[in-house]
Amino acid sequence: MNLVSSPAQPQCGQLSAGLNGFDPFERLANSGGPMSRTRSEHIASTLLGRDQGAIRCPRSLRLGLSFPSLSDPVKAIENLLRSNGFGSAEDLRDEFALPEGRLICRPLDPKASRLAVRGGPEREVLEQALLLGLCTAQLFDPGRPVLWTQTSLTRGLELFDPAGFYA
Repeated sequence: MNLVSSPAQPQCGQLSAGLNGFDPFERLANSGGPMSRTRSEHIASTLLGRDQGAIRCPRSLRLGLSFPSLSDPVKAIENLLRSNGFGSAEDLRDEFALPEGRLICRPLDPKASRLAVRGGPEREVLEQALLLGLCTAQLFDPGRPVLWTQTSLTRGLELFDPAGFYA
């Protein structure tokens, strides 16, 4: 047989049988459908909110603002900011004491009460707006810039201190 005309590896569509019919070059991938890799679990308990024990993650804060329907949350908070003599959201850092480190966030129970923006105590509303602006959906970080978006201001969050998690 001529070496030029016989390929060293099987071409597409050809099979090369090795010992006992096993092909060392055969590759199987993506066996099973998407449903075989999908799983949902219901959480029956949580480590968050525990004040005692080996693992401690006590709740530090509960945040949530209630805006009037059909109002723009960002404009409402910016108007409140200006009417209280502040130039920017960053100016609120000097006015309120912030938690020192990062905190873990989880969504607030939808049934939990929220602080009303219209008619509520303005200083408390601005403080919560500041804290919400320093949060993502999972983390509060006092080192990040204050970002007010419709999503960040309408979020309801519970913040937990993870300091005792790795005790």
